[in-house]
Amino acid sequence: MIVKKLNELSSEDLKVLLSREIGIQDVLQRVNDIVMDVAENGDEALRRYTEQFDGVRLESFRVSDDEIEEAYDAVDESLLRSLELAAQNIYAFHDEERTKDLWLYQVAPGVVAGQKVVPLESVGAYVPGGRAAYPSSALMCVIPAKVAGVERMVVCTPPDRSGRISPLTLAAADIAGADEIYKLGGAQAIAAMALGTESIERVEKIVGPGNIYVTAAKMLVRGSVEIDFPAGPSEVLIIADSSADPEFVAADMIAQAEHDPSSIAVVVTTSEPLAKAIETEIPSQIEKAERRDIVQASLERCAILLAESLDDALAFSNAFAPEHLELMVRDPMDALNLVRSAGSVFLGHYTPVAAGDYATGTNHVLPTAGYARIFSGLNIDAFTKKISIQSMTADGLESLADAIIKMAESEGLRAHAESVRIRMRR
Repeated sequence: MIVKKLNELSSEDLKVLLSREIGIQDVLQRVNDIVMDVAENGDEALRRYTEQFDGVRLESFRVSDDEIEEAYDAVDESLLRSLELAAQNIYAFHDEERTKDLWLYQVAPGVVAGQKVVPLESVGAYVPGGRAAYPSSALMCVIPAKVAGVERMVVCTPPDRSGRISPLTLAAADIAGADEIYKLGGAQAIAAMALGTESIERVEKIVGPGNIYVTAAKMLVRGSVEIDFPAGPSEVLIIADSSADPEFVAADMIAQAEHDPSSIAVVVTTSEPLAKAIETEIPSQIEKAERRDIVQASLERCAILLAESLDDALAFSNAFAPEHLELMVRDPMDALNLVRSAGSVFLGHYTPVAAGDYATGTNHVLPTAGYARIFSGLNIDAFTKKISIQSMTADGLESLADAIIKMAESEGLRAHAESVRIRMRR
C-alpha cells in the first residue's frame, strides 16, 4: 500500500494510481478468435466455449419458466423481499430520469424544432457470475431499460458446472422484467448477443459489467452493436477530513477490496492523525474478512494519501475520476460543488458505497479506470435514442432561405441551395 503525502507522490506512483489500464491488449487476440468463431459457427461454438470455460455442455441455453419458478422457491423469502425493495427504489430513481417523449419549440415565426425520444427495441445485459453471483447487477441493468420502454431485454449470465444459474440471479432478473435469460458467460455471450446465433437473436446494445474478456469482447463488437462503456476493476476514492471515523473509512476500503485482487481503494485525507488511524485499523478489520486473500492482494495496490487542503484532495479526485467517490467531510455538499469527474458520489459519514450498490436506487454500473472523465454511469438515456424534428411554413422557410442558400453554395452543394430556391419560386 502507498502511504505518502499527496505532493510527494513519484511519477511511478502517479502512473499506478491514475492510469489503471484495463489490460485489454493482453487478451484481445484470444477474444477476437472467440468472437469470430461464434460469428461463423453459432450455437456450436457457444457449446464448446461453455464446456471449456464453465465445465458443462448445454444443448439449450435459454432458461425455462420452470427453472425461474424453481429459483423463487429456492430463495429465502426475506431475501426476495430485499430484492423487491431494491427493485422498487431502482425503478423510482430511473423513473425520475425520464425526459419528455416529445418536445417542440418555436425557433422563429413559422419555424419549429424539437426532439422525439424513442426507446431501443432490444438490449442485452451481461450479469457476471464468476467469483460470486451478482443479482444486484441484473436489477441495475434491466430495470432502467424497462423504465425507458425497451421491449426485449435479454440477460446472459454464466452457468455453474451443473448447468444452472444462481437462483438469486434468476429471481432478480425476473423481478427486474427480463424477457429472455440465457445460461451463457464470457466473451462468447457478448458475441452471441451482438451477432446472433441460431437460438439467440441479436440485440441493438449491450450493457453490464464483466471481466477483462467480457470488456474486450464489448470493445470488439462495438460497431455491430452499441455498448455502455469499457469497465475495469472496481474502485473507490474516499476524501476524508478530521471529522471522519477511521473505522468507517477502513471498512469501506476493505469492502471495495473484497471484489477482486485488482480492485482499488484510495483515501485522500487532510488529517495526518486520521491517516495513521486508518493505517492502524485496516489490519484488524482484514482479520475478520471472509475474502481475506483477495482483500490483502487488492490492498497492495491501494493508497492512503495526505493532502494539504480539501481543494488539493478534490483536484486529485478529478484527475483520478473514480468509479465511486465518498466525501466523508464536514460539509459534503460544499465539496460536491468542486466534483467534476466521478461515476457516483456518496455524501457524508453514513453513506457507504454498499448502499448505492444495492438499495438507494442509483445505478451501480459505472465507468472505471478514469472513464468517468467522459462517461456517465448507466442511466435511462443509455436505453433511448433521440430524433431531431423540424417543421416550417412557407414564411418560415423564406426567413431562413438566404442563410441556407449562401451556406450551401459556400460548401459547393448547389443542389442543396436549389432545393430551397425551388420552393421560394412558388
